[in-house]
Amino acid sequence: MAKKITAPLTAETVKDLHAGDSVLISGTIYTGRDLAHKRLTDSIKAGEKLPFDLAGAVIYYVGPAPAKPGQVIGSAGPTTSYRMDTYSPLLMEKGMRGMIGKGNRAQSVLDAMKTYGAVYFAAVGGAGALIARTIKEAKVIAYEDLGPEAVRELRVEDFPAIVINDMYGGDLYKTGVAKYKKE
Repeated sequence: MAKKITAPLTAETVKDLHAGDSVLISGTIYTGRDLAHKRLTDSIKAGEKLPFDLAGAVIYYVGPAPAKPGQVIGSAGPTTSYRMDTYSPLLMEKGMRGMIGKGNRAQSVLDAMKTYGAVYFAAVGGAGALIARTIKEAKVIAYEDLGPEAVRELRVEDFPAIVINDMYGGDLYKTGVAKYKKE
């Protein structure tokens, strides 16, 4: 059964999550891909105010399709996470506790997750239209010039994800493969 969690994430919530857990996320999450991440980290390094509070933040790596009439957002499937690996440790240092995407993460990101108490979730690739149904509100809050890659604030209800990497070093991509490996 999936654990129901609320974003922004607290330290206590992150401590209770383990690789392999299924979760349903409700609350506020943000979108951002590599260009937005670069701007966020450049702003941090320059001492500038960010467009949202990183404390407990969850960032979903997505560039959603345009909304059709009557929809809040278009298809919103995850993008490959490794493109954010250069930027993620600094964002975690500044308070980000969750990331949602697909694919493996660099060792530097895994180490930062242990140091700062963060978690990496996978959303199911190819299920963007279904995921979009869990997004109840969406508004661009920064970097509108990036189009689909602009930073959006999303209000989600029961957004489905799986914990891939936890703050303890658990890695579902490793344990999942090992479980079915033939000797």
